[in-house]
Amino acid sequence: MLLMFRVRNFASFKEEVVLDMRAMSYKDMKEHVIESGDSKALKTMAIFGKNASGKSNLISAIFYFKTFVYNQLFNQEIEENDSSKINRGLNVRRNRFKLSEEDVKDSEFEILFKYKDNIYQYGFVIEDLPDNKSYIIKEEWLLYNDKSVYERGKGKLTFGRKYEGELKRIEKYRDDRLYIGVLDYFSTGLVKEIVDNFKEYLKSGLNIHFELFLEASVKGVVSNVSYSRRLLEEPEYKKEVEKFIRIADVGIEGLSIRKSAEDDENDSVEVYTIHNMYDDRGEKAGQEEFEMSMESSGTIRYFSFIQYVLNIMEKGGVFIVDEMSARLHPALVKFIVDLFQSDKNKKAQLIFTTHDITLMDRRQFRRDEIAFVDKDKRGVSSLYTLADIRVRSDASFAKDYMAGKYGAIPILDNKVAEGLVSE
Repeated sequence: MLLMFRVRNFASFKEEVVLDMRAMSYKDMKEHVIESGDSKALKTMAIFGKNASGKSNLISAIFYFKTFVYNQLFNQEIEENDSSKINRGLNVRRNRFKLSEEDVKDSEFEILFKYKDNIYQYGFVIEDLPDNKSYIIKEEWLLYNDKSVYERGKGKLTFGRKYEGELKRIEKYRDDRLYIGVLDYFSTGLVKEIVDNFKEYLKSGLNIHFELFLEASVKGVVSNVSYSRRLLEEPEYKKEVEKFIRIADVGIEGLSIRKSAEDDENDSVEVYTIHNMYDDRGEKAGQEEFEMSMESSGTIRYFSFIQYVLNIMEKGGVFIVDEMSARLHPALVKFIVDLFQSDKNKKAQLIFTTHDITLMDRRQFRRDEIAFVDKDKRGVSSLYTLADIRVRSDASFAKDYMAGKYGAIPILDNKVAEGLVSE
């Protein structure tokens, strides 16, 4: 489970911000908390804020962190027995804060999570070189159950006492590569186990979901829709997905799943929706299959979400969604949130950005589950929760937010607005 993510000098986040999923000691809504040993984490976090406040930048920061590390762990081409010649995957674009005379060249990222009953804390500082095209890893650290595995800084490595004997032989690394990538290839024993579990969490436990579809004025244009192979291979999973689609009341009775005839090499999946046909008397007269592209973009988005939700509820992990309310009816968004907050959910988390203030309700969220991203006149974004600003548990969250009591809301020039409206 995710406990914390921290970032500095990324996009509109000039100063350090912390997305903290560690639950506060509130007595209300205890079913919204996952407990694992001494760790208590929130099941949900809703992030609000005005347009261009930096909400999507926060999701992008998590995505950058995952992708940068992921590329160095999973896309490897290493010359045998030579850790100095490591070519790793794709470079991911990192935008530093630009709206300041002070050009700070380094950015910092850190994650804290619990996986298989162990706590991992990993982070790095990446610094752009003067050409602004290349970079170095300025600092890097990995802690396991609050004990240092290694620390990297000022051109040298130091190791935790427990791991020193194993890691002394792996001291060669490149300035522009993460040391954890070197350990992934060369380590053995306990360190290898730690790195492997870190990789597992990064790959399957940290799920980030951006907008799936290209904006289009013509119905039927769909881009990059993801289908789980479980729909084809596991009948019970398919039935579960169909059940959740029927709950949405979009007229879909079931799904038809088959292998793509045009892409046998990759064994890809084609998905068709099944709709009932009716005669003039309103009696059911048969069924018709529709291509997925014929469904509304909201239906397709909900279908994609449900696959993620079921997988994460079953296996554990965090589902991070940018603009979850886009194209979805508020009742469907609430339904998804309710799934994560229910007693049945023991190991899944949901973090999402939204403008839907109907969700900003004390009956839906605890105060530590509602966060805001706000941007000041200097273009600097900040992140805080209702708990941080000490809002009372009986406050009218949405009403007070719209009244401007919590910030993170557009401040309109009323005179200009009235003039435009009256024209």
